[in-house]
Amino acid sequence: MTAGPVDLNALPLDELYAELASDGSVHRLLSLARDEDLSGAGDLTSVACFADNERTRAHLVARQPGVIAGLAAMDDLIELFAPDAACRFNAKDGDAITRGSTLATITGPTRQVLALERTMLNLLSRLSGIATSTAAYVRAIRGAGESLPARLLDTRKTVPGLRTLSKYAVRCGGGYCHRVGLFDAVLIKDNHIAHLSPGDLREFVTRASHLSRELAVTPLRFIEVEVTSLDQLAVLLALPEGTIDFVLLDNMNCAMMKAAVEQRDNTAPHILLEASGGVTLDTIADIARTGVDRISVGAITHSSPALDLALDFA
Repeated sequence: MTAGPVDLNALPLDELYAELASDGSVHRLLSLARDEDLSGAGDLTSVACFADNERTRAHLVARQPGVIAGLAAMDDLIELFAPDAACRFNAKDGDAITRGSTLATITGPTRQVLALERTMLNLLSRLSGIATSTAAYVRAIRGAGESLPARLLDTRKTVPGLRTLSKYAVRCGGGYCHRVGLFDAVLIKDNHIAHLSPGDLREFVTRASHLSRELAVTPLRFIEVEVTSLDQLAVLLALPEGTIDFVLLDNMNCAMMKAAVEQRDNTAPHILLEASGGVTLDTIADIARTGVDRISVGAITHSSPALDLALDFA
């Protein structure tokens, strides 16, 4: 019997990071970052200013409050940039931090710690910004009502190369992972079905569902179809159970989403509904109140401002 896919949203953060980094993509990304900054020649400024045997101690400090993410990558960062340094943590990923918090202390050769500084801050600031923004959206959903089913999900709108780390940061902020890429789930979007009438949609989705399960190299996480109308939704809700898992309600207003939830509850309660398109902090609570199960927000990974972190040398 073929094992199902790993449920990324059920893993604790340490296991999630290990799973996402298990293909070596994080290490490859950080290796590129090292080559980008040091280019085989090293840190010329630090070599000119400090002796090889000089050592230092530096503190990773938060300049503003937020949620920390990315500390799990420190082992790889130190291995690549400062192999003779050591790091002691005062916080863990997912922690809410205050302005002035010391998150970690790094000791080691001064040249190496300085070589590590900028790439480490670039990465952790960006990931912590994603986690902080995610936490704000999650609070807005919870504020709409504790009994609501809605969960916040990320999207594939990520900086190329930063996909897995961005998804990890979303989990650090209390959100959930959507598909990792095009390979692990099926999402039939408007561009796939724009040429179809509602009458042709049933056959098209049924065929695509069967074929994708046969062609998948690894077990699929889910099969989802995007719709823009309640007529399209009605066709999908009439499909045999097991054909699809989710329906994405694209750019629908709250009245349409509420009608979609009622339609689903009456005909196919096993199907989960996802809202997407133009979701903001100001609108997400109202969307959650419609009763949808999932709300995906691209802004948390493509537009979150970096959290201000610094490395202060003792």
